[in-house]
Amino acid sequence: MPKLKLHLYGTDWCPKSSALRNYMQRKWIEFNDFNVETNAEAGTRVRALYEGKLKFPTVMFGDDFLKNPTILELNEFLKKHDIS
Repeated sequence: MPKLKLHLYGTDWCPKSSALRNYMQRKWIEFNDFNVETNAEAGTRVRALYEGKLKFPTVMFGDDFLKNPTILELNEFLKKHDIS
């Protein structure tokens, strides 16, 4: 069974996407980073979560996801999934 990986769906220009990206990089957390504006598949995946709307940043692990989380919410999500 393949190991699940954390995903960040955002954009390069979004300050919240950048803040989450930078935070996880500083903590050495492995994640896949998808730009929902330049990656059509990523945009479609995010739209499927929000009734066709493009909402970001979205953090996803398996089928569980968070929309526009604070750092505290992100930390709780990471802890819930035993990601450090």
